Amino acid sequence: MEEGPSSTGAKAATSQSLHRGGTDVLQQPYLPNGQQASPSLPSHITGFSDSSDPGEPTKYFDLSSTAGGAPFRARASILESGPMSGDRLVVATPVSDLERTLHRLLVIEGIVSGAAVGLVGLGSWWLVRLGLRPLGAIERTAGAIAAGDLGERVPPANPKTEVGRLSSALNVMLERIQNAFAARDRTERALRQSEARMRRFVADASHELRTPLAAVSAYAELFDRGARANPEDLERVMTGIRGESGRMAHLVEDLMLLARLDEGPQLQITSVDLVTVASEAVHAAGAVGPDWPVALQADEPVEVRGDRVRLRQVFDNLLSNVRSHTPAGTHVVVRVVRASDDALVEVSDDGPGIPGADAARVFERFYRADPSRSRVSGGAGLGLSIVQAIVIAHGGRAELAGEEGHGTTIRLWLPLDDAAS
Repeated sequence: MEEGPSSTGAKAATSQSLHRGGTDVLQQPYLPNGQQASPSLPSHITGFSDSSDPGEPTKYFDLSSTAGGAPFRARASILESGPMSGDRLVVATPVSDLERTLHRLLVIEGIVSGAAVGLVGLGSWWLVRLGLRPLGAIERTAGAIAAGDLGERVPPANPKTEVGRLSSALNVMLERIQNAFAARDRTERALRQSEARMRRFVADASHELRTPLAAVSAYAELFDRGARANPEDLERVMTGIRGESGRMAHLVEDLMLLARLDEGPQLQITSVDLVTVASEAVHAAGAVGPDWPVALQADEPVEVRGDRVRLRQVFDNLLSNVRSHTPAGTHVVVRVVRASDDALVEVSDDGPGIPGADAARVFERFYRADPSRSRVSGGAGLGLSIVQAIVIAHGGRAELAGEEGHGTTIRLWLPLDDAAS
């Protein structure tokens, strides 16, 4: 029979030796600080194993406390040497400290795990919010576009991500949609303007035709009232009818020319020397209106690709416009020069000029800067419209310059003949 301490420090231990027959003969506790701990030992211990401690069969098992305290962890072994050979030695220690330690470890583990899960959840939430931020921008952009702001765009994102590529694709789509709507708006405005011009054109043409028709009707009524019997009255009636018919024919020809040019240029294109055409027009203007001196300035031939007849009509209309809207004695200069890749034609006069409010509308059809001007002297207001239409049909452009009281200059640009240069 043998006994001895089995633990030190803060752990309580109890050792007990059993008789070979299994009778409990001695129990001796070893406890710190005078505490008592009594394990409830079984009357028989079996199931020893040789695997854990060679030469000394042992068994580990749990014991309860006799006082209802903390349980014990016990180790039983069979002594095989010495005077107590064959006796059974049981060493038990309370596991309350171990359980408290395990409990603290479980609490700490729970706190750490909860904190880790919280941090992971917070980080995941932040990452998701960061990743979905471009989608929020897309949502706001879609709302702005739905409200009518087609100029809104999705903020750019990382093009290496799916959201970034989606943002780029949406911006391209929005740009095309905006361009399509802008083109539609431009088309609608152009159609409305064209419709307004057509209505004004029809009204003005009807008004222009109504005047000579009324005159012809008056002459016919005069003829019916007895002019046929008086040779002088008959001659005056026939002269008036021929004059008004000529005015109507000229107006109809101008309207037909504008209609053909609007449908598409039908020109007889050849190589044309503008200086030669301008010289012919200047000589004709000098014969028709000697009270408006005309001079030509040109240093070299300037050739373009165009319709000679229509280009001559341009010069004739410009010079006729000067005679119709400036007083006698007004000097006119026709200048034809090369200007880079274009031919530049300038027709300038030192007349009273055109007010600024009217300068922007001089190329409109049936427009007159002076509405009170006689239609006989002032014309129908188609001269400059025909000039612009012919120039545009040749791939050029026309503009007006000058100030009121300082004369007027009309400039025309026409593409040069590449073969001639």
